[in-house]
Amino acid sequence: MSPDKKPQTMKPLTAANKLGIYLPAAPEEFRDSPITRAELERLRTDPPQWLTDLRRTGPFPRDVVASKLGISNSGLARADVSDAMTAEEISTLQADPPDWLIRERANYAEVQKEAERVKEKEAERRAATNRPAKNWS
Repeated sequence: MSPDKKPQTMKPLTAANKLGIYLPAAPEEFRDSPITRAELERLRTDPPQWLTDLRRTGPFPRDVVASKLGISNSGLARADVSDAMTAEEISTLQADPPDWLIRERANYAEVQKEAERVKEKEAERRAATNRPAKNWS
């Protein structure tokens, strides 16, 4: 890279998303300044203690919460669940799932099953159109 080029930076929210952390729980110095790609890579390969703690105990962003609970982001919204939850809160829900969580897990499983069925059907259709024509003579 030539000396006159500045390193490419990203907003703290983008970096937090790439790291899978909840931005408001990150330290102020992380939240208030742009992050370079080199800094992001350094955080990934040699995470500081605050990042290790956030990844272990949370609070976690909405998409991570949904994944840990086995439901969709929409399922969290339907249940009026806050944007962030800690590992302890997630464990409590998993240990004694409320009705809404059981319902959302079943709904999510059905959606995944249907998506797989559609994918297989599309693959069959593509395979059928790529077959050589039959020789009827």
